Amino acid sequence: MTETKKVLVAEDSSVIINLTKNVLMFEKYSITAVKNGKQVMEKLENEDFDLILMDINMPVMDGIECTKAIRGLSDKKKSTVPIIAITGNYKNYTLDDFKKAGLNDYVQKPLDYDKLLATVKKHLS
Repeated sequence: MTETKKVLVAEDSSVIINLTKNVLMFEKYSITAVKNGKQVMEKLENEDFDLILMDINMPVMDGIECTKAIRGLSDKKKSTVPIIAITGNYKNYTLDDFKKAGLNDYVQKPLDYDKLLATVKKHLS
C-alpha cells in the first residue's frame, strides 16, 4: 500500500477548490486548500506536501511571489516540492516566466480536469 500523497491547493475561488478536491480525492489524494500565498507559507511551516497547485492571481500574496518564497526556504524537502501553476491569464506569462519563478508546470483555466489530473500524476510519480 503506497502512502497517500498530500496536495496543497492554493486558490481563491471556492468553486475551483471544490471541483479540484473532488477530482483529486477520487484518486485518493489527501487535499488541503488555502485561499492565498500567505496561507500557503503558514501551512508549510507545520506540514510537508508532495505537490502544490498554485493559483497565480490570489489576494494577499500571489502565486509567483509565493513560489519564489517557497523556493527560498532552507528546508530542502519544502523548497523543492513540485508546484503547478493554475492560471487564467497564462498569456501574460510564458512557460519561461513560470520556470524562472520556480514553477514546475502549469494548467490553464478554465480547468480541464483530465489535464489537471494527468499533470498532477506526472509530478507525483
